[in-house]
Amino acid sequence: MALSVSDLKDKFRNPGAAELELIARYAMLPESGQRERAFEAFASTGLPHRRMEAWKWTDFKANLKSVEASSRGAQCAPLPAADQAVIEFSAGSVSLPTSLPNGVKLHERKDAQALGDAEEVPLGAMTAALAGRVGGLDTLIIEVTETATTPLHIVAKGDRDETNFTRVSVIVRPGAHLDLVESHVGGAGFSSFLIEIGMQDGGSFNRTVLQHGSADEAQAITAVVNLGDKSEYTQTALAFGAKVARLETRLTHQESGSHAELNGAYLCAKGFHADFTSHVRHGAPSSVTRQVTKGAVLDGGTGVFQGKFHVPRTIGQHTDADMQHQALLLEDGAEVFAKPELEIYADDVECAHGNTSGALDPNQLFYMRQRGIPEAQARALLTEAFIAEALETAHESVRDALTDAARSFLMESVR
Repeated sequence: MALSVSDLKDKFRNPGAAELELIARYAMLPESGQRERAFEAFASTGLPHRRMEAWKWTDFKANLKSVEASSRGAQCAPLPAADQAVIEFSAGSVSLPTSLPNGVKLHERKDAQALGDAEEVPLGAMTAALAGRVGGLDTLIIEVTETATTPLHIVAKGDRDETNFTRVSVIVRPGAHLDLVESHVGGAGFSSFLIEIGMQDGGSFNRTVLQHGSADEAQAITAVVNLGDKSEYTQTALAFGAKVARLETRLTHQESGSHAELNGAYLCAKGFHADFTSHVRHGAPSSVTRQVTKGAVLDGGTGVFQGKFHVPRTIGQHTDADMQHQALLLEDGAEVFAKPELEIYADDVECAHGNTSGALDPNQLFYMRQRGIPEAQARALLTEAFIAEALETAHESVRDALTDAARSFLMESVR
């Protein structure tokens, strides 16, 4: 028997106005056991808050007092999509392309789908429960059966909407490959995007993400990735933040010989917050992870990095993993919080992590100013060069656009 609204309220601990509105939205959707389990997983924590260890620097509950429409539309244009098939998700509709790259099939599911380990990703669980549109699409499944000739592009945008909840599932068949570009450009008071990626033997996947919300929006982008035997996964993200924004990746090496590369950069101005959080489980021998995250923050901005490598005993043997986070505090009043972690139980591994934060090198600034470059331009150029390494793995079709977006931000903001 479906839970009543009263029953749902009882599952939350002191629900706030935003949570009550989310309960009301859930009650409007078709009944489903899978949807109910996902919503119960979300209810066990409610909107994440600072008393939760994994969310202590990214407090959605405090920043989302109620679910209100954004006062602004999309914050920037999506990444270039020439010759790319584009899927656009807005608050109440989905626009699908008329043609697709070879080897790519779309399956529209109107019924709710189960979400494994939903308790580990509270906003992912919330999205799994609320992504359904009454009488419409619940989950879009992207099946990749061979090497796709051109990238697929997902655009998530709003136009002063209240919410935009979207769920996508990607299945990469053995030996297949897909390049996926995502543009999350804001326009909704609360947007949450959940993508689940399943990699089968020998498959490969390159994911490039642009995130840009406004200073009155809450944004969450959650990825759950499972890697098969000798599969390869590459992820590159550039985030400008929002009032509160989190890009979370939970990746599991399920079979031996898999390889993952997780790179990202965040640029935060006053009033903007960007959180890169990742959890990588090396659940099979001889798996490899490389991770580089770089950030630059101005006065009044906040950057967060949380990364964890978990290597179990026995099955995690011969793991090779390296995690690096580096941040620039460009002005007094900038804040960066970082927590890199290694949890290792196997004894035959190569694992390392590094974390640094500081200001621009005054000697480099002096060198550039001696050659006639104005100070503001010199600071912007040095910051651009600093984050460039984290963007090198972006798909070639949009790599220059990502760099241009970062350069434009820095030229306008860094003084």
